[in-house]
Amino acid sequence: MTDFRASAESVPVTGIDQLVAGFHEAGKPRERWMIGAEYEKVAVDRATGRAAPFSGARGIEALLRGLAERFGWTPATEDGRTVALAREGASITLEPGAQLELSGAQFRTLHEAERELATHVREILSVGDELGLAFLGLGMQPISRVEEIEWVPKRRYAIMAPYMTRVGRLGHRMMKQTATVQANIDYADERDAMRKLRVGMGIAPLVNAIFANSPVSDGELNGFRSFRGHVWMDTDPARCGLLPFVFRDGAGFAEYVEWALDVPVYFLLRDGRYVTDVTGTPFRRLLASGQATLDDWQLHLTTLFPEVRLKGYIELRSADSQPRERLLALPALVKGIFYDADCLEAAHDLVKRWSFEDTAALYHEVVRGALAARRGRVAVLEYARELLAIAREGLRRQHALDERGEDERTYLVCLEEELAAGRTPADLVAEAWAREWDPERRVERLIASTAYRP
Repeated sequence: MTDFRASAESVPVTGIDQLVAGFHEAGKPRERWMIGAEYEKVAVDRATGRAAPFSGARGIEALLRGLAERFGWTPATEDGRTVALAREGASITLEPGAQLELSGAQFRTLHEAERELATHVREILSVGDELGLAFLGLGMQPISRVEEIEWVPKRRYAIMAPYMTRVGRLGHRMMKQTATVQANIDYADERDAMRKLRVGMGIAPLVNAIFANSPVSDGELNGFRSFRGHVWMDTDPARCGLLPFVFRDGAGFAEYVEWALDVPVYFLLRDGRYVTDVTGTPFRRLLASGQATLDDWQLHLTTLFPEVRLKGYIELRSADSQPRERLLALPALVKGIFYDADCLEAAHDLVKRWSFEDTAALYHEVVRGALAARRGRVAVLEYARELLAIAREGLRRQHALDERGEDERTYLVCLEEELAAGRTPADLVAEAWAREWDPERRVERLIASTAYRP
């Protein structure tokens, strides 16, 4: 969860039109579009497979301090504890269960993002190996139960934790056990943004199926291919999931603002301190009271978790975290589809007949069945193959070459192999866990097969 940074001055919100205007102002011409990615990863004790603690000589705080000392990251502290790092447009932050997240810089090409990611992996392995930590390419903490995982001591998480228990059954699992990869893209104007939101919501079940990677939790098979996706369905219905209005013709920024205004706030920030007497209050009521600022609004937008999120750019959030070699596959898929007009239309054609109800029903199917799920008579695998073909064509047209003369389709090769075989990362782990790995050595084998390597 990327940390929020307040602006230099407090600007009051005078009306809804001001909030809508902010989304208009965030549009960029095509030549200025960038691609960004956020990579969360679960860290475990290499010897036991249990979740790495935040505290202690071999915990995640020690990892952050080691990264700062050795590689020039600037630490951020809260109540004397190191909880984040920053360097050259990128940040390393922590989810509530000490899942480590790299929020990468914005780049023109995925080749630049790959260089940043390779550096990040080398650095965390360099320090993590000394601490006995392993970083797993999975979408869930596989062994530790939620009550066994230490909370990261950030004030915002202490506020969110009790609230989560009032609005859903699985919020603490979401906070402490799950990990994702997200892709961030720009938009030109309202029409472009809303088309991208519609396509993003439409393909969300396909993205979840393609990147399903969380079949093990609490030390056993959980019956899902994307248990992370299932967890998000029962976290907080007011701020999570698919947005019905996006599926209606003519929807615009105003509809997104109206939805966000009715979502309860977690907290406000005043002089660096969290204000909690507003927790559970819809933002609309704060606006009516005259106390809301633009910083309050921007902070509120970061606490909304739909499958596709709008906050001055667009985030696609439906994928489980992935093995190291697949981490750029999601941003590659997204860049290929969303940054070529014809390919965006082709993806829209793929899902435009799916209503909100159709899409929501399919999402419930894919978290269990992934590529084997079906929409009517058609397997999700067939839709996924068509989506991949669209993305490949988009990247071919964009023709961004690396020093070897390869374009960005190189980051989709792993998906081509997966879809040719019809098997997700979750399928491979689940089959090995059930049939191949000795029950006495399952955890050891799981770590060996999913841990990041130099």
